Amino acid sequence: MRKLTIIIPTLNEAFHIEEVIKSASFADEILIIDSFSTDKTVEIAQKYKVKILKREFDGFSSQKNYAIERAAHDWIFILDADERIPQPLREEILNVLENGASNIVAYDVLCSHIFMNRRMEHSTFKNEWKMRLFDRKFCRHGNKLVHEDMIINGQKSRLKNHFDHYTYRSFDRFIAKKNHYARLQAEQYYKKNKKPTFFHFMVKPAFRFFNQYIFRGGFLDGFPGFASAYINSYGVMTRYIKLWLLHHKMN
Repeated sequence: MRKLTIIIPTLNEAFHIEEVIKSASFADEILIIDSFSTDKTVEIAQKYKVKILKREFDGFSSQKNYAIERAAHDWIFILDADERIPQPLREEILNVLENGASNIVAYDVLCSHIFMNRRMEHSTFKNEWKMRLFDRKFCRHGNKLVHEDMIINGQKSRLKNHFDHYTYRSFDRFIAKKNHYARLQAEQYYKKNKKPTFFHFMVKPAFRFFNQYIFRGGFLDGFPGFASAYINSYGVMTRYIKLWLLHHKMN
């Protein structure tokens, strides 16, 4: 059977680190790539059989590629600290490693979001596939700072079972994550000399809210559906404000 390394990127994930390590315990290797956490993330992780790398964060893609190159095994599963692998997915991964088709080099996995203690079933949360299981000989992340893409040299398939993403820990933490993503996206646009306009400040945030909450059925997820749509629209607006600040040397 082909062996598996699960890579867990971390930055101040003391709240999640123990549970995510337990979730990944079936792997042949657990590799943590830490961006110099200032909480007890590393201290807690060291209690378990894991390999820990430390590297200054300069983008999600480069951070993950760094860890991928240093993994002990070719087959990789990327698992964020706020994610978990349920038993059905664990069994399916092991089956793929043992019996999977030799021509498939990567697998998309369905992400099931749990937000404000509710499993989200509509809007942008519905049918969100992410490429997480792959053979590193044929796959690499691109150079995006955020929402990283994957360059694949071969065929891919889909797994039947989902992984869980616990998107909400506290309101302040959730907003902080949105601000972090907004900054990275603004820097990405700035490097491409993209300049914000009235359309980016007013139309795009409004469209994000109505598209997610009304047109894609976010209202069916109750108040968490409303809160998610509202905060995501805020994230879009913040991205372009930060881009404007970069262009005016005010960031």
